[in-house]
Amino acid sequence: MQTPTGASTRSMAKKLAFAIDDVSPAQLGTVVLAYHRVGGTTPSPVDLDRAMFRRQMAHLRAACSVLSLDELARQTNEISLVETSGRVDDQVVLTFDDGTADFLDEVVPVLVEYSLPATVYVATDFIDTQQNFPAEGRPLSWAGIREAVSTGLVTVGAHTHTHRLLDRCALDEVIGELERSNERITEELGTPPAHFAYPKAVPADGQAEREVRCRYVTAAIAGTRPNNPNQVDLHRLHRSPIQVADGWEGFQRKLDGGMGFEDDLRRLINRYRYRQLSR
Repeated sequence: MQTPTGASTRSMAKKLAFAIDDVSPAQLGTVVLAYHRVGGTTPSPVDLDRAMFRRQMAHLRAACSVLSLDELARQTNEISLVETSGRVDDQVVLTFDDGTADFLDEVVPVLVEYSLPATVYVATDFIDTQQNFPAEGRPLSWAGIREAVSTGLVTVGAHTHTHRLLDRCALDEVIGELERSNERITEELGTPPAHFAYPKAVPADGQAEREVRCRYVTAAIAGTRPNNPNQVDLHRLHRSPIQVADGWEGFQRKLDGGMGFEDDLRRLINRYRYRQLSR
């Protein structure tokens, strides 16, 4: 589903990232993986083939301790004053962004098969209006979200209402995005969300960030780095995005806490791209 030129460019960039990762020191902490889509039916570079996704989940079940975000937050608070080293029992957290229909169709059955907890961050306006996400992303329905939650493995987090980048919003817009998202999730599921992911993994600063911190137990950004329990800020949780171009080697590198350079480069490019769009 990807164009040959685009796939070739991503492949070369990935090889460069692997080479730099080989000489980068390993970092310590719990790895939070960020997925977007599963099924391989769209042109999106984050739409994983279902066979690769199943292989990854089987590996996590066999080799790692997979925590929910609630468990990670509770554990972090409990050991915040205790010296630890390394990842605690190879701990991993699974998260999924946006709220596309493939989460119910492709992801939930595999989570159930392997008994893996996960958080899905939903942009509520897309669910309400059934407007597609970019790159042919068909949204979940509220009924589908309730079905996923009924498994006992899925937690629903907030992802703003309209997927706005909060660092580009006025304060009243930030508050509106957060409040409307929380209202819709509470109305539909009966419980306010405890977890939040910044759209495009771009964090906010100042009062906008304070608005996020006062509403949620955790907030996720990018980083492609582990979260060291002695240093972690639960409102700036680093996540490692899983992409089609990662293949098995890239997945393992990210699971081991690597590939930080790739994220540094991505953020630099995105900072320039978003600045151009805002002009």
